[in-house]
Amino acid sequence: MSEKKNTPFVYKFTAGAVAGISEILLMYPLDVVKTRMQLQVSNPGITNSDTMYGGIIDCFTKMIRKEGASKLYKGISSPILMEAPKRATKFATNEEFSYQYKRLFPNVGAQSIATLSGASAGICEAFVVVPFELVKIRLQDRNSVFKGPLDVLRNLIKKEGVFSIYNGLESTLWRQSVWNAGYFGSIFQIRSILNQYPSMEKNVTIRDLIAGMIGGTIGVLLNIPFDVVKSRIQSQPILENGVRKYNWAWPSLFVVYREEGFLALYKGFLPKVVRLGPGGGIMLVVFNGVLTWMGGGK
Repeated sequence: MSEKKNTPFVYKFTAGAVAGISEILLMYPLDVVKTRMQLQVSNPGITNSDTMYGGIIDCFTKMIRKEGASKLYKGISSPILMEAPKRATKFATNEEFSYQYKRLFPNVGAQSIATLSGASAGICEAFVVVPFELVKIRLQDRNSVFKGPLDVLRNLIKKEGVFSIYNGLESTLWRQSVWNAGYFGSIFQIRSILNQYPSMEKNVTIRDLIAGMIGGTIGVLLNIPFDVVKSRIQSQPILENGVRKYNWAWPSLFVVYREEGFLALYKGFLPKVVRLGPGGGIMLVVFNGVLTWMGGGK
């Protein structure tokens, strides 16, 4: 993702916004399925197949049969509003951090710069996405009674206070920084490998699609446990005694592991990797394509 020149920030921001919206429109149903599976608490005493999802296909089938196909896009208004600033922040800040880190640390390897830039971009991105993610999680929950994003916000502020819209910030910081570090860090390495083949070096679109898909997959492998606990943290309201079962990321990881086993930390992995593997490729191709079209590409 490095550049020979420092492209104007507005170009990066616009290209990131277009890339994000393109990805969400294509891949959103998988995000709904992922959230449903993550919020499903494993309990050996529950065997009712009608109320438990056995996998990605089972979840799709039950949702469509019981709730209608439109539910696969439930809560999309929040992600659509979020996606432009979210992805714009991701790509634009990653490019900017990469440019600045190279100036500040000229002796640090390019791979390390790419990973550090990605993690830094993820931290910035987290502050943008938390309120939108919180609304999305509350709407995607199978037990949701909210009519829409504004209904969620009114309920949150009324019952939990205005600062409740940032519930789950800490876990989101972990989730976004880890994913971005894995995504952008691996893209640099994959591009270097692919560029050894003349056909790939000439066909930039295919190269970036492959690099983005692998990068997205690696990002998911690294951050899915934090995504699980983030979903749990953001889905639960404050109880009357003010105590939450899930509060901070690392303690929540141990709660899930202790009560449900190691594999529970990877709930929703398949729909997430099916989405963000190809989705990571789509975003990278669209981002670089729009940036080149605007005259700010490499």
